[in-house]
Amino acid sequence: MEPFRPQQRLWCAMICPMDPTDRKMLAVLQEEGRISNAALAERLHLSPSPCLRRMRALEEEGVIAGYRAVLDREKLGIPMTVFVELKVDQHSDRTATAISEALNAAPEVISAHVVSGSADFLLEVAVPDLAGYEQLMFGTLLKLPNVSDVRSNFALRTVKAAGPLPV
Repeated sequence: MEPFRPQQRLWCAMICPMDPTDRKMLAVLQEEGRISNAALAERLHLSPSPCLRRMRALEEEGVIAGYRAVLDREKLGIPMTVFVELKVDQHSDRTATAISEALNAAPEVISAHVVSGSADFLLEVAVPDLAGYEQLMFGTLLKLPNVSDVRSNFALRTVKAAGPLPV
């Protein structure tokens, strides 16, 4: 997936404006990604052909970026969630690229963001246990170029998991 650029949102708002039916379609697809076109069309009060055309248009415009299954971390044996703040001491394009590539290559890092504030990167990490996190920290995170500080926050309980976007 390409990085978000603010110009993309403006372009899409001007070129591919979404009506209430498109927004309802997106809301339904976020909740029920495996819904059949016929069932989706019925929920939207459309016939199947126009429903499919709308969905394909949203996919082609990149509004729908993909589909995926939501997995249970506990049942997969990776119940520990850690939010990690990385501070970088010398900022450069080369450093940012190297860090980004390393984070993208680490399967335990399930999301990574460049942020403002006391840290430069904020990561969400999924690991089986403390030993798994220690291995990631010493084997990957502390070896990243120009990382001067790593702070870890362990999730005790998930109150609200990543959910649908407000469309």
